[in-house]
Amino acid sequence: MRNWITRAETSADIPAVRDIVLSAFETPLEADLVDALRADPCWIEGLSLVSTDENDHPVGYALLTRCHIGDTPALCLAPCAVRPEWQNSGAGSAAIRAALAAAEEMGEHYVVVLGHPAYYPRFGFTRASTHGIGLTIDVPDEALMALTLDAGHPLPSGTVRYAAPFGI
Repeated sequence: MRNWITRAETSADIPAVRDIVLSAFETPLEADLVDALRADPCWIEGLSLVSTDENDHPVGYALLTRCHIGDTPALCLAPCAVRPEWQNSGAGSAAIRAALAAAEEMGEHYVVVLGHPAYYPRFGFTRASTHGIGLTIDVPDEALMALTLDAGHPLPSGTVRYAAPFGI
């Protein structure tokens, strides 16, 4: 496994990040979501991370944005993507781990993700429903997961409220 270099996304990375997301998903919806999140108050500078190749060109991407679990501030892991030619290389995991570490350094405590249940447990995510966390829309129970970044702060319960661009 490669030792990836990760860093915060810069404005110069925006076209590369859009290309990463467009190449990783079947439709442009996720790329449009990332663009909309950049313009939304939920955007938190320093929580949009890229993993780069040897030429410092982004190949993997992870984004954390503000959400709430009930009335408690939390973060949501938004679209994460890796260029197809770098799939299964660890580029995505490196970007996610860097984003979670940056969030912890900023004093954030909670993260939720709506994603593939076979992928996110490796980062410590567990089923959100076991903590009394839910959504206003129907999703498979195993798809909504939650993580506390600090064992001293147990996960709160409540309904997740995402930023407006998510449309949830």
